[in-house]
Amino acid sequence: MLLSRKPNHADRGGHVEQNNAAALRLAPIPTPSRQSLRGLDWFIFFLADVQTGFGPFIAVYLTTQKWTQVEIGLVLSIGGIVALIGQMPGGAIIDAAKSERLVAALAIVTIGFCALAYAAMPIFPVVVTAATLHAAASCVLGPAIAAISLGLVGPLAIGERLGRNARFASLGNGVAAAVMGTAGYLLSSRSVFLVTFLLAIPTLIALSRIREEEVDIARCHGEMPREAPVPGDTNVWHLIRQRPLIVFALSVLLLQLANAAMMPLMASAVTARSSQWATVLVAFCIVVPQAIVALLSPTVGRKAQAWGRRPLLLIGFGALTIRGLLFATVRDPYLLVAVQVFDGITAAVFAVMIPLIVADVAFGSGHFNLAQGIVGTATGIGASLSTALGGYVSDKFGNATAFIGLSGIAATGLLLILLVMPETRRLAPKEKAG
Repeated sequence: MLLSRKPNHADRGGHVEQNNAAALRLAPIPTPSRQSLRGLDWFIFFLADVQTGFGPFIAVYLTTQKWTQVEIGLVLSIGGIVALIGQMPGGAIIDAAKSERLVAALAIVTIGFCALAYAAMPIFPVVVTAATLHAAASCVLGPAIAAISLGLVGPLAIGERLGRNARFASLGNGVAAAVMGTAGYLLSSRSVFLVTFLLAIPTLIALSRIREEEVDIARCHGEMPREAPVPGDTNVWHLIRQRPLIVFALSVLLLQLANAAMMPLMASAVTARSSQWATVLVAFCIVVPQAIVALLSPTVGRKAQAWGRRPLLLIGFGALTIRGLLFATVRDPYLLVAVQVFDGITAAVFAVMIPLIVADVAFGSGHFNLAQGIVGTATGIGASLSTALGGYVSDKFGNATAFIGLSGIAATGLLLILLVMPETRRLAPKEKAG
């Protein structure tokens, strides 16, 4: 929550106070070492590598182990449900933690042994347990990364830091997909999980390079020094009633509702139009957005501080709206790859904006990571509903109608940002004075 002169009043009126300059003057300017910043870079890179092993490779591996599609779907659904309901508890755990690095390390060790369990014993009870533990561990890793980042650089530099995080995560995803795909092709689908287990080692080494004393625990939790207590500011219920947080969570739900179904529907359309090259084209459709995210994310972080948050949110929703309309009208499967540039723009914007706006709204409350869990829950609900809704409309009315409908949902999100969402950018005291 941003600080205001009249607690519990300004946010209900729809206005977000830009900053409490006196409180920021009380806070020391963070000066993290190059070692810690580089350690965070490589931690995010290798963590993305580890998490990539639990993507579509699970379905491929279990299929080779003679699992039925019903069994595979059940395992994936269990993991998805745990990931959804674990968002807010995961954030609360990070807010309560005395060391975000320790929580992150325990989560990585858990995920590494889950990968080993997949490879060693692909029987139903073991795989279900591994899927559950992996999903639960993942619920704390996202908030932990944002918390460590905030603890290192502080609220005024967090935008650019989040842009850098998104770049290294995107690079990690791309490299891991190539490495694991090659390992699966040359060796076996089981080798993907062995590679995932081994990648947990450099992930832990990179995490250890982040100096504990440079990660300010109060900043990690979104706390702020105060000259005098402000009644209600650290109350959880005051946080979750804030209009900016509610509006932003709703906009993220609309984002996922519009976005999650687009790629599966597009893949089906490409397969129908060019089955011979479908795999290659879909692979390019995944790689292109990742490249755009890696290229643009740091710029998004910098522009978020220079322009404010709302212009970038409008760009992200606008790109998603255009993408849906183009998917509905473009027939050439090769041009669909070019359309994925808009996916990259949207992904680059929201990879930075989601944790950044949560930091704007929740900083000062001491519940930054719980607020991340609230928005993460909205993300999961939107994504879950999107695939079911998109598939139903596509079956009944065709792909073009489904894409137009998804584009309409994205346009609704754009209008919500334009008409209702307040600007949440926080300014340094000298910027505010100027």
